[in-house]
Amino acid sequence: MPAGARVLAWGLLDAAYLAGFAAVVITASPAQAAALFVTDSLTERFGAFTIIVLGETLTGVVAGLAGQPISALTLAVGLVAVVVGFGAWWTYFDLAGQRRPRPERRASLQWLAGHLPLTAAIAAMGAAMVSLVDHAHDGRTPADTAWVLGAGAAIVLGATMLISASQQAGNGDRRLDRPLVRTCAAVAVACLAVGAARPAPVILGLALVLLLSIPWGLAVAHRVQLSAAELNDDQASQRS
Repeated sequence: MPAGARVLAWGLLDAAYLAGFAAVVITASPAQAAALFVTDSLTERFGAFTIIVLGETLTGVVAGLAGQPISALTLAVGLVAVVVGFGAWWTYFDLAGQRRPRPERRASLQWLAGHLPLTAAIAAMGAAMVSLVDHAHDGRTPADTAWVLGAGAAIVLGATMLISASQQAGNGDRRLDRPLVRTCAAVAVACLAVGAARPAPVILGLALVLLLSIPWGLAVAHRVQLSAAELNDDQASQRS
């Protein structure tokens, strides 16, 4: 098939497959639905698949550096691009990765569906790394590259929150959920704004690293504060 028709055909097949899968989950009997719940082994496999996709960001940087004369600026852009990939890594694994959803049909479907835009966005960001390194010396990042990276980071944040919302309450402190969702939403909008602004490649990469650090920093600060409070409670109990 011609390239354009081939992409359309794959899209239609994907849509039909996902619609069929969703119909099976929704219409399954209680006994059948029990077999569709996400298990620990499945979370491990999805985590491993996400790591493989994250490797595309490193591959993209290497491909970009291999096609260009190495200079200080080119190398700097490559290193920053690697850290952008790390940002997608810590966003997913620290906020939602390797955790099972609630044993419900809707939660299982939400968990599975959330990984599709997540991994697709990471793969797209990896592909854009080649162009980012190629244009390291440009005054502005090419529009398609900037949009893919900015929108990809925004989708990673949104998909991670979608996956996190499907998970069991025991997977973490639910008091963090609402401020974290709001923060991720604001950061996602900022990522889109950075993509639209199209700054120089090194500035674009640094901005995305900073933005992806904000939700992670909020979660870490909350957990450190929670651990300190629990430690103080334990010490008070021991003294009493």
